[in-house]
Amino acid sequence: MVSLQVAQEKAREFDLDLVEVAADARPPVVKIMDWGKYRYEQQKQAQEARKNQQVVEIKEVQLRPVTEDHDFNTKIRRARKFLEEGNIVRIVLRYRGRELRRPEVGEAMLDRVEEATEDLATVEHRSRKIEGRRLLMRLEPNSN
Repeated sequence: MVSLQVAQEKAREFDLDLVEVAADARPPVVKIMDWGKYRYEQQKQAQEARKNQQVVEIKEVQLRPVTEDHDFNTKIRRARKFLEEGNIVRIVLRYRGRELRRPEVGEAMLDRVEEATEDLATVEHRSRKIEGRRLLMRLEPNSN
């Protein structure tokens, strides 16, 4: 154990900083180090960690109960691309006007979407009743 004055003199002698490591300890623990260099290294490590992290986005594909096959296939291709990139896909099936009288058509459309993406994704959530004028389904990519 060294007194504070001796520690400060040693730090000045080496042209370094006296940094408190554990303030709650009795006696307090300090370390002689270059504080500027330490902060710089910490910032570099944080920057590297941010660069290496993967951000998952929620992408949305919108359908209608009367969407024809060609348009459906195009939208499924887009959803598959999003899933391959590792993004979550939200399928929104919107009803307009009299389409609400036959909700089973929309359910069948969501079944087709689920079937077309079953090799890439799992259904995380699927609304079983119409919320407002839409049905929702959320697909998460399989973790491989």
